[in-house]
Amino acid sequence: MSGNIELLSTTLAAAKAEDRAALIAYLPAGFPTVDGGIEAVKAVIAGGADVVEIGLPHSDPVLDGPVIQTADDIALRGGVRIADVMRTVREAYEATGVPILVMTYWNPIDRYGVERFTAELAEAGGAGCILPDLPVQESALWREHADKHGLATVFVVAPSSQDARLATITAAGSGFVYAASLMGVTGTRASVGAQAQELVGRTRATTDLPVCVGLGVSDADQAAEVAGFADGVIVGSAFVKAMLDAPDEAAGLDAVRSLAGELAQGVRKR
Repeated sequence: MSGNIELLSTTLAAAKAEDRAALIAYLPAGFPTVDGGIEAVKAVIAGGADVVEIGLPHSDPVLDGPVIQTADDIALRGGVRIADVMRTVREAYEATGVPILVMTYWNPIDRYGVERFTAELAEAGGAGCILPDLPVQESALWREHADKHGLATVFVVAPSSQDARLATITAAGSGFVYAASLMGVTGTRASVGAQAQELVGRTRATTDLPVCVGLGVSDADQAAEVAGFADGVIVGSAFVKAMLDAPDEAAGLDAVRSLAGELAQGVRKR
């Protein structure tokens, strides 16, 4: 079975045709439980998310701030496995038809096996992977198998990335480019910052791929600001925090559905 890279591309193109940015939501698999995590993904899609990233919980993340680390710890203590991540992708995709990616560090894939991981992700209906710590120059094996299975390879660029480096990264990637709005880890912030707009401009000069901005967006006003210059707005910590702060799972699902609705309105305001 081929993965859903084409669905990802058409979804982002459809948002652009509506003269708006896409809303991309992030939630970790297995949080608060595997079943609860699947329901949370369905809830953010019901609220208005166009694309969803499923986080593969990791014990030593380099990009994730304290909120997502807390959720990852809950998932790991609950015994989440890669099979649960694949199940989350499969059930979310089958229920909604929305493109679902996995965001993961390289070590779990390396241990699991690149061919096995890509084949299973494609079979589950996944659209691709975001790989924040895989250097482009070491990505040939991954890209070979991702291409074979119809999966996007999304790399992360940062404000510190020089123009030549941006060109190298975007030439190797597919699906979209993940532009980190600032130096540091994930988390909600009072301001997304001018660095993000400059980075999007420099990245667009190297590629025709959509450029989507993450790190820091937490409300509709920030989503609207970023939607003014980016092709997609990526929100993670705000969704996870809404789940963590909720008194029970049902309230958490209501909270993320409501937040997705507010953010979906935000990306349409620009």
